[in-house]
Amino acid sequence: MRLTIRHFPLHRIAAAVLALSGGAMGTAQAQPESGAPAAGPIQDAGVVTVSARRRPENLQDVPVSVTAFGGDQLSKQGTPDITALALSIPNTTLKASRATNSTLTAFIRGVGQQDPLAGFEAGVGIYLDDIYLARPQAAVTDIYDVERIEVLRGPQGTLYGRNTIGGAVKYVTRKLGSKTDIRARLTLGNYSQREAVLTASTPVSDTVRVGGSIARFKRDGYGRNLVTGAHNYDKDMTAARLSAEFTPTPELFIRLAGDATDDDSSPRNGHRVTVGRTSGAQILSNVYDTRANLTRALGHEQEVKAHGWSALLEYTVSPQLSVKSVTASRRDKSYAPIDFDSLSMVDFEVPALYKNKQFSQEFQLTYTGDKVQGVAGVYYIDANAYNIFDTVLAGAVPSSTYTLGDIDTKAWAVFADANYKVNDALSFSLGGRYTVDKREASVLRQIYLGLNGSPAMGNPNAVMFRTDTDFTHGELEREDKKFTPKVGMAYKASANQNIYASWARGFKGGGFDPRMNVVGTKISNATARAGFLPETIDSLELGLKSSYNNNRILTNIALFDSKYKDVQIPGSVEVDTNGDGRPDSFAGVTTNAGKAKIRGIELEASAKLTNALSVTGMYSHINAEFTQYLTSQLVGGVPALVNVANERYFQNTPKNSANLRATYDMALPMMGRSGTFSVSGSASYKDETSQFEYASVLDQPAYTLYDLSLTWTSADSKIRAGLHGKNLGDKRYRTGGYVFPNLGKEGVLTAFYGAPRTVSATLEYRF
Repeated sequence: MRLTIRHFPLHRIAAAVLALSGGAMGTAQAQPESGAPAAGPIQDAGVVTVSARRRPENLQDVPVSVTAFGGDQLSKQGTPDITALALSIPNTTLKASRATNSTLTAFIRGVGQQDPLAGFEAGVGIYLDDIYLARPQAAVTDIYDVERIEVLRGPQGTLYGRNTIGGAVKYVTRKLGSKTDIRARLTLGNYSQREAVLTASTPVSDTVRVGGSIARFKRDGYGRNLVTGAHNYDKDMTAARLSAEFTPTPELFIRLAGDATDDDSSPRNGHRVTVGRTSGAQILSNVYDTRANLTRALGHEQEVKAHGWSALLEYTVSPQLSVKSVTASRRDKSYAPIDFDSLSMVDFEVPALYKNKQFSQEFQLTYTGDKVQGVAGVYYIDANAYNIFDTVLAGAVPSSTYTLGDIDTKAWAVFADANYKVNDALSFSLGGRYTVDKREASVLRQIYLGLNGSPAMGNPNAVMFRTDTDFTHGELEREDKKFTPKVGMAYKASANQNIYASWARGFKGGGFDPRMNVVGTKISNATARAGFLPETIDSLELGLKSSYNNNRILTNIALFDSKYKDVQIPGSVEVDTNGDGRPDSFAGVTTNAGKAKIRGIELEASAKLTNALSVTGMYSHINAEFTQYLTSQLVGGVPALVNVANERYFQNTPKNSANLRATYDMALPMMGRSGTFSVSGSASYKDETSQFEYASVLDQPAYTLYDLSLTWTSADSKIRAGLHGKNLGDKRYRTGGYVFPNLGKEGVLTAFYGAPRTVSATLEYRF
């Protein structure tokens, strides 16, 4: 395996080397939550327990690339939401999707999915207490009432209900305690940030416990809409969770849970990075400001509502054998007005509605013996993703294109993963999964004259011009079946050295693009009915997990080499539907890009240098490149497939990433209480990042973010006060955008940005 490091400053490589010598895992520290650092011998770096293999294990013993964050660690660092975790996870991108506040775009080791439309499944699975979230809408949630978050890298299929080809992110919420527990958290910050979280639980009897949390998150915008005066990049969210736990017998555990979120934030509109083509509108000086005039969809203000319930049953048959049932249902609904041109006139606007629902059932059987450990299960999901939107487009012939995409997914699978210990040092694992994915789709695309939208979007007097695509009679249907194996071995070279190797195949089923335009792209009905193909990845990984100096230093090193085939790449292209030589519409085009190879290295470490000073860090490098990317082009006037792999890039996959954090604890009494004052600072580096599969002026150059947290925690853990600064350098960095330079009168080149410098103060009290 040959790894090439280019365009990475030497001082950052030095920082990564320093991180290795005393560096970082981004893991939950087992250091005591409060009180002064203990005197005497230096404490170890902490034992971290994870459930990556569906059973509690020390992270250093798990032959899997996994990074874990404990709830206390997230609190001390003032982590706002899941996207902030990506700064300290190797080869990982987590961000709010373009033009949204709470839709998640996730990539791990080059594998992910940027388009949140119906018909496209995520490459990275999001789990809430073992429940797979089928859709990315409302997945960017603030972190509260969480025990830990685990991020697994690489294909996951033999251990988890739903197969995910790139990796998995697991929220693990706290189980209810045996005593009454009430906690409150208040936050105030710049941009008028004000937040409140209240969590409470209590036993009702010896066998019944109940609890819940309610949270309110509110903040003004980083910028303004200069047309409407409304905030841009603001937050207005309410969330709640309720749960009840029952232990009618020592062997039986039952948990019923429900959660809901309501996001009333303003539409997140973009920043034009080019002057208006006909209006001459200038580029705004504040990248968070906008001139967008579209603020409603279907006559409704932007809003995202999501809710779900689940039932967990665990029964211990014997000390070695247990069974589990996980039943869950979820729904979400999003009104999303997107103003592509971000100008005050109607030029290119898309009012949209997204509705998703899912029901899933999983049964697991877990065995933990002296020689053999393993899990086997059956999984079923029935999901529907429904999108409707208008494309309101000015031009030679002003028009409103109505698009409907209604995608049903029914999938089931059987999976198993077993580990056999040959002796105390050597063990082998073998797993497999058989998946059946069935999809049925309805796609309708109609063009109406004028800029007032279609009847479905509130214009009953709209005049239809023509129908470009009509697959509403059951023509779109496909079924994909796949067996995906996994093999591995682990060898403890010593008590402190764990070497492992694994090979796994990942799989994601095919589907249909809900934006297909048969007229615009001149594809045949047969081609449209076939849809796009499944994608697969074969990933080989070698790893070494080590501890030194009585566990004062922990290091994890992983090398991976993946072969990616039939890569699903959805996108939108400008099309000429009336033959006048000018683009007058767009079409969704999903490409199975052929082949790619992905190779990389990941280094994580944590070190307890003294009882007061600890250092963590991460460095990752990835070479992700297409080896075959076929497109249809005219060669000598004749259509032909041309390999343009050398002109294509992996999006959301920076070649180099690094993070270095240092934390210093000191005894400091306050308010008549003993406690610990902690200073924690970090620097996070991301290399140049491509926003699309092609070079674009929206690509983000390399950048570094600096964070600092000051916290005081009482010795009895009842009080914690913190001051948290994020992006202290006030760096402007792009996270996404739209490029349609020839559509509308003004053209579209619009960018979205990460948060500016923010400062917040938190106060947590445990009654």
